Amino acid sequence: MAHSLESAAANALRLVLERIEVAVHQAGRSSSQVRLVAVSKTKSVSVIKEVYDAGHRHFGENYVQELIDKAPQLSNDIQWHFIGHLQSNKAKNLVANVPNLYMVESVDSTKIANSLDRAVSGLERKSLKVLVQVNTSGEKSKSGVEPSECIELARHVYTQCPNLQFSGLMTIGMLDYTCTPENFKMLANCREEICTALGIREEGCELSMGMSNDFELAGSSTQVYLGSLASTTPM
Repeated sequence: MAHSLESAAANALRLVLERIEVAVHQAGRSSSQVRLVAVSKTKSVSVIKEVYDAGHRHFGENYVQELIDKAPQLSNDIQWHFIGHLQSNKAKNLVANVPNLYMVESVDSTKIANSLDRAVSGLERKSLKVLVQVNTSGEKSKSGVEPSECIELARHVYTQCPNLQFSGLMTIGMLDYTCTPENFKMLANCREEICTALGIREEGCELSMGMSNDFELAGSSTQVYLGSLASTTPM
């Protein structure tokens, strides 16, 4: 049974990669412009290894302790993305115990940004990529700054956090997928405003939006989440 689940996980990965290829081609883009992050929260190390063996390297975790527990058991060339809500008092623990932490995608306050900046400064590692999370749907259950506050937070990371690399924006669309394009368009608008305000190129500002069931609607996305390796597998 375990082997069957692992094979299903790798197969789900391939299927979504094929869909991304079609979607970006239709949008006149290249698949090299879109990164797929396999969400591996609550999933076993053995299943993650199966997807790793299929050639995948970017994995996303929602919980600090779970990531700290898993990372040492897996190859150090995995590029871990922390995608859950991060408490400022756990930033140091996360950064110190996951040396191959590639990106934190849920920075939604100056307090979190400052905590990460201090954590990185105490270690001999390169600057940490971060995304500012924007609550484009207005749902109280979701984290993220209001769109009207995204420039202020992005500017803080960009100018006041020397150990962080402002890399772009992230949002999670509404479950009602008919509304999701509006959420994605709002994030694209936020990027345009931030890049103008900071004097940076839009090409260097990522838009992380879309999951395996709605990413085709996020035409300008540079990163897509394979949510728990899709609904085709329990991973």
